[in-house]
Amino acid sequence: MKLLKAFRFIVLLLLAGYIFCLNKDYTPSFNSFFKELTVRQRSHSHAREKRAAGDCFPENCSKINVDIFLSMDTPNNAEAIEFINVLRGAVENVILPLHIIDELVLGSVNLTTACYPNSTGGHQCHCEDQLLWSSDICDTYGACSNASTQNCDCINGIPNGQFCEPSIITLPTPLMTASVITVIKIRTLKTEPTNLIQQLREAVDIVLQFNATTDLIVTSLNLTTVCYTNFNGQQQCQCEDQFLWSCEICETYGACNNDSIGNCDCINGIPPDGQFCETNVTAACLPPSTESAPTGPPTLEARSLSFTMNIDFDESYNDENNDVYQICLLSIETQSRIHILGLQSADLLGFSAGSTIADFEITANTSIQDAAVDALLMAIFSDLRNTFPVVFDSPSNLVIEPPRIFFEDNVTVTCGPPPVELDLRITSTEWRRDGVLINEDDRHSFSQANGAETLLITNYFFTDNGRYQCQLFDEESSFRQDSNGRFNRLETPTIQTVPLQNTILCEVGQQVSLQCSVQDPYQLEFRGISNSETGPAIQHQVTITQADCDNQGLNIICQVIDLPLFRRELRLVLVLDGAFTCVADPEFGNGFLNDVGRASCEINEVGEKTAICRVSGEWEDREDNCTLQRIVELLGQSRFLDEITLPEFLEELSNVTLELSQQVTESPNNIDAIVTIINNVATFVTTSTIQISQVSMEDVLLTTDVLTRDEARESWDILNLEALIETIETRNTIPRNESVSSLLLFGLEGITSRLINASLNIETPLILLNKTTFTNSFNGDFNSTVEIDIEESSGPTNLTVITFESLDNVLPPRDENNATGRVINGRVVLVQSDTTVDNVSFTFDIIDETLGNPQCVFWNFTLFEGLGGWDDEGCELVVRDDETVTCQCDHLTSFSILMSPFVPNRRVLDFITYIGVGISMASLVICLIIEALIWKEVRKKDKAHLSHIPIVNIALSLLIANIWFIIGASISEGDKKNPDACTAATFFIHFFYLVLFFWMLASALLLFYLTVFIFGNISKTTLIAIGFSLGYGAPLIITVITIAVTEPNNAYIQETVICWLNWDKSRALLAFVIPALLIVLINIVIIIVALVTILHSKGMSITVQNNDNYIVVEIARTLAILTPFFGITWSLGVGTLTDPTNLGIHIAFAFFNSLQGFFILVFGTLLSRQVRSLILGLKPSQNSGSGTATTSFGTSSSGGLFGKRNNRKNGGNNSSSDATASSQVASS
Repeated sequence: MKLLKAFRFIVLLLLAGYIFCLNKDYTPSFNSFFKELTVRQRSHSHAREKRAAGDCFPENCSKINVDIFLSMDTPNNAEAIEFINVLRGAVENVILPLHIIDELVLGSVNLTTACYPNSTGGHQCHCEDQLLWSSDICDTYGACSNASTQNCDCINGIPNGQFCEPSIITLPTPLMTASVITVIKIRTLKTEPTNLIQQLREAVDIVLQFNATTDLIVTSLNLTTVCYTNFNGQQQCQCEDQFLWSCEICETYGACNNDSIGNCDCINGIPPDGQFCETNVTAACLPPSTESAPTGPPTLEARSLSFTMNIDFDESYNDENNDVYQICLLSIETQSRIHILGLQSADLLGFSAGSTIADFEITANTSIQDAAVDALLMAIFSDLRNTFPVVFDSPSNLVIEPPRIFFEDNVTVTCGPPPVELDLRITSTEWRRDGVLINEDDRHSFSQANGAETLLITNYFFTDNGRYQCQLFDEESSFRQDSNGRFNRLETPTIQTVPLQNTILCEVGQQVSLQCSVQDPYQLEFRGISNSETGPAIQHQVTITQADCDNQGLNIICQVIDLPLFRRELRLVLVLDGAFTCVADPEFGNGFLNDVGRASCEINEVGEKTAICRVSGEWEDREDNCTLQRIVELLGQSRFLDEITLPEFLEELSNVTLELSQQVTESPNNIDAIVTIINNVATFVTTSTIQISQVSMEDVLLTTDVLTRDEARESWDILNLEALIETIETRNTIPRNESVSSLLLFGLEGITSRLINASLNIETPLILLNKTTFTNSFNGDFNSTVEIDIEESSGPTNLTVITFESLDNVLPPRDENNATGRVINGRVVLVQSDTTVDNVSFTFDIIDETLGNPQCVFWNFTLFEGLGGWDDEGCELVVRDDETVTCQCDHLTSFSILMSPFVPNRRVLDFITYIGVGISMASLVICLIIEALIWKEVRKKDKAHLSHIPIVNIALSLLIANIWFIIGASISEGDKKNPDACTAATFFIHFFYLVLFFWMLASALLLFYLTVFIFGNISKTTLIAIGFSLGYGAPLIITVITIAVTEPNNAYIQETVICWLNWDKSRALLAFVIPALLIVLINIVIIIVALVTILHSKGMSITVQNNDNYIVVEIARTLAILTPFFGITWSLGVGTLTDPTNLGIHIAFAFFNSLQGFFILVFGTLLSRQVRSLILGLKPSQNSGSGTATTSFGTSSSGGLFGKRNNRKNGGNNSSSDATASSQVASS
């Protein structure tokens, strides 16, 4: 009896629920049904119990209408109307609200319908006031009063479950019949449920009249099919009476009793949902085919499946008697029977690790549908989740947006929502990439909406590539979803256009060629051009229209097909008239004066090139701001590193640098970007607790190896010069301006400081790293080029030594005095330890043994306002032999040795130079004293005066130049050099050496004037003015321009061992060499012309007066001797530049250079007959044309051939000649 009641309750509840799912308008009726059952049950158990009012009041509770049917038996002699009146009174006397239970309050009671037998033996149902029967009921049962209206208040019969309603006129609606199939699943013991099936039959065999709602009536209930598992473990489905299986089902599953007829009442298996025994089944099926069918076992389909339990794996789980095994097997078997059509077997294959994975296999004699498998796995999950923490693996994949990912995209990954059948309440979420847990940070954020979980990746980088997985937890059980393979970032399209920008004259109808290209596999098109080509490289001829001319320009967009965000705009500037300054440049096109031109970078590069159109007609001041796209992407990512992505990032950095090594070494921009990346890595690791592994350190050194190659030297020279210029320009505004070279070394020191504490060796083609541990002392030879000796440490010490073979390509050899002319003549070695080391010895192998003046230095990052340079503080030279230099330092950092490349360190040079300069200065002083003594007499004769002015200025300028030379030498050789003082010394040395040569030029021009005489008569004052303007004005202009151009770039002084003009950086030395050698050449030409003129003139009557021969002769003689002498001297100076290691050239140059003053004294003063006569207080004899004179200095020739010719032609009247010449000059 209890089973019968329970079954009725279950059937009614499922039916109501089914109706509720089909039509949510039945929700109030369903609540009414459930509440009615609750009220009945509680009133039956506690009929006499009265309880106090609960917390529910009509104003704050949900209102539910409940229809109650009350049936009463009355005596035959009683009037039914009397009992109805009693009932009316009882209803009216109920005190409301009436609290039935805590959650249920009776708010109102209304009597609607009264039904009773009438006098004819039938029944009538009367409506109470304000209530009527619907028109459908009135038509069906007939109105008592035969009312003409559609609604009525009395009918001849009792409707099933229907009552009077408020007086609303309704139209009749037709009745509809529907069949509802309900499946009841009951878990039983492993016995044949014969008794249970019989009880189910009896429970169904009842008269049922249930009004689910006012519009829905359950009229019948039939049991059609019973499925169960027999003693042999075989599934069978049996039909009830009057029901059969169709022929197809019987043939598919086979009849239980092997009936030969087509239809059967029992089959061996459970058909899919929705197939049951039927009533109207054809009794006879088609006869079997007479053709012989091949015999054999039925075709079986098998599926290997698995599910995961989040418990630690134990090998004992594979024991068939283990509880875990038994529970999982029971769930697999049970759920497989329910969800898999034609199931033949369900076998648990075993358990494996990770966490614990259960592998099982199902076989069926029909095709196993994916939907059935999904339902099976969900059922197993729901079955086991209360016993074990189970993981449900979603058959669908994570959804990623956008589907195509590029550099720095913001990517959204959506997980779920889980199927509602799992009934999960998400309490926590985990996201993983390639099995590694993802934590929320600046780039990764989690969110939840509509049951789905979302991962937002900001600035997607290549280290975000991978297989993603999310896991949504409901306490310990979870829903897991994977990505469909790996998420991979695509290569960013880089578009090159020709031109990027161009200016052209506007001519309507003119055609202009446009070109656009991109790397594979992308395709391009010109947007908005119907006949545009498509492909990786396209071009188009655009025709200029009048509208384009009116708009003064035309913009055309080249874009990637299907990716319009990747595009490049080509700009044509149209002008009506004007003459272009720069014309048809292949990159920048046309331009007016001072226009800024723009050009595209190469494919796979980002940025652009710029230039300025100058008056020369060329695009000058060109700047290449192009950087490789892959390096730019790594630079962007270097600002968002973490412990997980760092090793992968460093590996990619080394791969890119090695793969693109040629492009890297040839581009200062690429080098600058990579150095910034290394510095960002150093900043990250030094501000965190991360340690650098050996593999990661090797990646860093491989990258650095490429940057320090010889092929990169030119790029480093550009970077170092740019840093120097920037430092000078911002000296008073920015306190720190680190150079790229200094940043590289700084970054390497930072990364090395975080290297793991382990003994290791890393070697690349140009770099050697060794890390070792020692306790007391240490001595090591690294790559046979550097030896390090530490006599004592403060305890167990981890020592790291990195030896760089070619870091001299990177670090400029400027010392603490900003001297740039030295050379790094040994390996650069970086030394670090984790304890204090106060005394360390370095022995460097000398690279170039011809260099001298070794200096032990370390790289000081703070020199020159952060620019960095070599400093010798704390380091001293111990010993130097032919092949090595030994240094002693009291600290650890990056060390090397600097040596002088230009002046060989030989004492003979110093001896020759200083002795020669002393003799030269003494000679010049004597020369000036002599000139001062005879100056009064010399001025009496114009030509003599004019000839002595150049000699005096030559001697004076050379004397002052030698004085400044001594000052510069003392500055250069001091312990602490003074760059400003050295610059001043160089300026004056340069100026006065040029003054010497330009006065020689003035003397040569005077000779030319006196011999050729093509300019007419020029006054003495004019000649003196020309001489001083040329002698001092021209040198001043040259020296000022030189220092103005080179000093801002710190390229004016050479600053090796002497203060002199720079050669390596700016070639400033040419500002002296070119004028000097040019003057030598001009003087030689003038001397030749003068000689030819004199020799071919009869008595020189054409050019000079007879008595003035000796002046011309002395000028010619002086120039003929001093010009070759000075020419040879400074030609040797050029030789010291072309072959700086040649000691013979240096000695010859030092000899001739130091004796210039002595030659001026001898050949410019002492060999002059007039000077000797004036010194001795003698007047020239009347017959002085003999060409010789006897003085205290001995017999001296006055001109050789010149003198003999003068003597022969002029005889003796010198006074007359002088007077004539003087009057001639004055009259001119």
